[in-house]
Amino acid sequence: MNKFYIKSMGCKSNQFEGQIVAEKLSNVGFEQVFVQTLADYYILNSCSVTHKSDNEALYLLRHAHSLGLITVLTGCIAQIEKEKLLEYDFIDYVIGNEDKFELSDYLKNDINFVVKDLMNASKFCKVSLNDTGKTRVSLKIQDGCDNRCAYCIIPYGRGKSRSADADYIINEINRYAKNGYKEVVLTGIHIGLWGKDFDKSLFNLLIDIENKSNIHRYRLGSLNPFEISHDMLKFLSESEKFCPHFHLSLQSACNKTLKSMNRHYSVEFYLEQIDEIVSLFNKPFIGSDIIAGFAGETDEDFETTVTNLEKSKLTQIHTFPYSVRKGTIAEKMSGHLPDEVKEERANIIKKISAKKFSDFVLSNIGDYREVLIEKHPDKKTGLYKGITDNYLKILTKQADFNSIKKLKLDKVDDDKIIAVNL
Repeated sequence: MNKFYIKSMGCKSNQFEGQIVAEKLSNVGFEQVFVQTLADYYILNSCSVTHKSDNEALYLLRHAHSLGLITVLTGCIAQIEKEKLLEYDFIDYVIGNEDKFELSDYLKNDINFVVKDLMNASKFCKVSLNDTGKTRVSLKIQDGCDNRCAYCIIPYGRGKSRSADADYIINEINRYAKNGYKEVVLTGIHIGLWGKDFDKSLFNLLIDIENKSNIHRYRLGSLNPFEISHDMLKFLSESEKFCPHFHLSLQSACNKTLKSMNRHYSVEFYLEQIDEIVSLFNKPFIGSDIIAGFAGETDEDFETTVTNLEKSKLTQIHTFPYSVRKGTIAEKMSGHLPDEVKEERANIIKKISAKKFSDFVLSNIGDYREVLIEKHPDKKTGLYKGITDNYLKILTKQADFNSIKKLKLDKVDDDKIIAVNL
């Protein structure tokens, strides 16, 4: 009884950690299967960013249990809710966020509850991934968060900010490069806080990556606007390794709402910052997060957000309705909105995002971009998948996978970008 099926929910850090859990289990005699009904163990590496994700996790575990699988819950829900979860008869194991890397020991010894206290953790947990099965690889450089945004429960699932040291990061990047990877994505729970625990900054790390790493190109995970300086942008704009792709954790485009959320910047600040990014880089992809229907958000507040988003030079907006999280500051705020209002507002923002992304794609047609050709062809067309430096997913006849080619973005066909050789 050693076959396991693993599903990871949520952020790129969680996806990265799920790959490590799978690799570690495989290295000690467990067999990973990709059809749930063939497994003995169902492992859910959970996310707790919204109430909806909590409900989805419980549904998945209940379903797996009904199929006769032994269920293992790890990730942020396990870390936050702890032993309460064992009260559910469809959850067999509850394993904490850092404890999951020793999961094989707990399964072999039938230890069904291990959740260490991360709120006092001071050291970054170094874990390495050897094979992703992909052409791009993520590298976790930081964990935890010191901010206390009014809506967010994640600090309680991850602890305070802890950074990997620069030497470890450079060595890992160079190891990936030696193993043939062309691109690395720097991830974490709050990577803009990297180095705070030893008086360094993310900018310091970027300089080291530029000067000491052998990777062809790299991307950054999500950043708060106040963690991006003019000097950093100027430096990155002159880099031959940095991909012109930003993801800004904005959360609202109304100053009143930002203040309620305990976010320490203004809309005017980040709109100017986005303008600067656009001016310094060649058609950069600029994504963002926006929460729709936060507690106390009036019709006028939402209209302000809509107006500011429409006039912004964002490329794409990831939006979702505000979800009340037990134990957060916002839980006790007044002015909580009905679910249908939050959903309606989220849908309006999604339409703005769709228009912006469509316009961005069309603005790139006819351009030549560096494209990383990925390993697996598109099932529908048989064409090879690729990703441009500015984060556009393309299809091409170019079959030289795991190589970087300069291709012309030729046309859009059935919502797919088709790229051709020079």
